[in-house]
Amino acid sequence: MTVRVRFAPSPTGMFHVGGARSALQNWIYAQQHGGVFVLRIEDTDAARNRPEWTEGIISALDWIGIERGTYEGPYFQSSYAADHTAAATRLYGEGKAYYCDCKREDVVARTGNTHTGYDGFCRDRALGPGEGRALRFRTPDEGETVVEDLVRGKPTFENKLIEDFVIARSDGSAVFLLANVVDDMSMGITHVFRAEEHLPNTPKQQLLWEALGVTPPVWGHVPVIVNEKRQKLSKRRDKVALESYRDEGYLAAAMRNYLMLLGWAPSGDREIVPWSVVEAEYRIEDVNHAPAFFDVKKLRAFNGEYIRALTANEFTQVCAPWLTGTETIPAPPWDPAAFDAEAFTTIAPLAQTRIAVLSEIVENVDFLFLAEPVSDEASWAKAMKEGAADILDGAAAAFTELTDWSAEALKTALEQVGEARGLKLGKTQAPVRVAVTGRTVGLPLFESIELLGRERTLARISAARARLSA
Repeated sequence: MTVRVRFAPSPTGMFHVGGARSALQNWIYAQQHGGVFVLRIEDTDAARNRPEWTEGIISALDWIGIERGTYEGPYFQSSYAADHTAAATRLYGEGKAYYCDCKREDVVARTGNTHTGYDGFCRDRALGPGEGRALRFRTPDEGETVVEDLVRGKPTFENKLIEDFVIARSDGSAVFLLANVVDDMSMGITHVFRAEEHLPNTPKQQLLWEALGVTPPVWGHVPVIVNEKRQKLSKRRDKVALESYRDEGYLAAAMRNYLMLLGWAPSGDREIVPWSVVEAEYRIEDVNHAPAFFDVKKLRAFNGEYIRALTANEFTQVCAPWLTGTETIPAPPWDPAAFDAEAFTTIAPLAQTRIAVLSEIVENVDFLFLAEPVSDEASWAKAMKEGAADILDGAAAAFTELTDWSAEALKTALEQVGEARGLKLGKTQAPVRVAVTGRTVGLPLFESIELLGRERTLARISAARARLSA
């Protein structure tokens, strides 16, 4: 048997990090078993589908290493509507499904319970298709449905507790449960790995597989992903879009390493590992049952480690989108003509050790390419206190006299300014840093001043001094 797995997202919004994890889990399983990964776009929700969301899914998969051309598809669920209808018609013809015209309020009136499921009222009414009549699957009255699950063992469901569920609407269109099953059958899917939120649907889908005379796939339901409050990640409440992390400057390698740790861990006391280790060691059977916490702080730390592991040339290259801007990444605040690639290459190693996401490169180097430093009022208020004017005067005089415009000489000169006033270097350099860069925090000051140059440095110190006197 050739292993065939599938990833079947709906193009109704940004690409969820949970979906990215599921895609990677399916992808690795296919790779490990010499199998096939199938991408199926479940696009039957015409009111919410948008073509750009489909391209967004494919682009996001590209980013995390599941590249177009290396898998089957994308197939589109809407293309299989005739197969869905044929399956529904067959189940009806074989007496395994029946038409029902009950409304929810009818069920409540009969049962006196607003929480109960469908009561099977139309099972023996022999209704045919018609307006307002949905097609329901006739679930067995006895026995159990056992789900063979590589993650959860053998969840067992009593058939009598599974209501006769709808498989087709009154207009003949199949609902998700049936469409999903028929598509998997058509595409020869052998293994279905997805989030545990789908587990309640699984016995229903397994019954449909069996009713259609096909052996069900091997199932694997992985834990849901939750936030710091242990609530399931929500698009409305949490940062879940993979594209947002990509555009903020998370590296694909860091993201996919972290996603695979949500419910699983490699051998030994380690988490940051080469992808080859994940491919070799990951086992769906080893995935934990407990909900997986998506810790953004931990992901950020992961990303910082990956950034620091880059070569200087690699770091310069991956920063490029934030230095120029793209369709999804805002252009930096400086005039493009003011950007100096050589100056950036020189200062990049200093930034590489300090940033956790690539978008932070902009605020670390903007002082080099802006005509004037940024105006950060909080930084100004913190640094420009009593005595700041005197320090700026001393720094300007000391820097003017320097014949060696190097980081070491600049540091020595400012240390002497501080010593003359009974101040340590930290206190002395604060107003100079804000005058030159606009911020209280940034790259090493003296290396920054060396690269900025004598003329611009002295001009900025002069401008800050004038503002203090205004």
